[in-house]
Amino acid sequence: MKCKITMYPNEVAIIKLYGELDHHEVEKVRSQISMTILQGDLKTLIWNLEYLQFMDSAGVGLILGRMRELHAVSGRTIILNPSPTMEKIFRFSGLAAYMMHGGEEIAISQARGIVNG
Repeated sequence: MKCKITMYPNEVAIIKLYGELDHHEVEKVRSQISMTILQGDLKTLIWNLEYLQFMDSAGVGLILGRMRELHAVSGRTIILNPSPTMEKIFRFSGLAAYMMHGGEEIAISQARGIVNG
């Protein structure tokens, strides 16, 4: 499991997850992402799941938990490019409104529109 966090101007961060995200890996990723959120002016977190092959319920919990942290600072979440299986999980979890498909540039543009509009 690999997690890469890239910060962009205008309070946007993209989290790319690679490989498999299960309950063993969630703790490592959670602390890394929470530190990013708590460090500053982050308003939008974009989860790019394009390279994630597997995610269990702990992964959904990870995303929901970071959404709560961001909610405290009026932040937003975008779930980008989930696989068809993950898409079903997110729909059943009530997260369908946060999903989108496309490139990171489109997600950043949408995030900036959400944050600034």
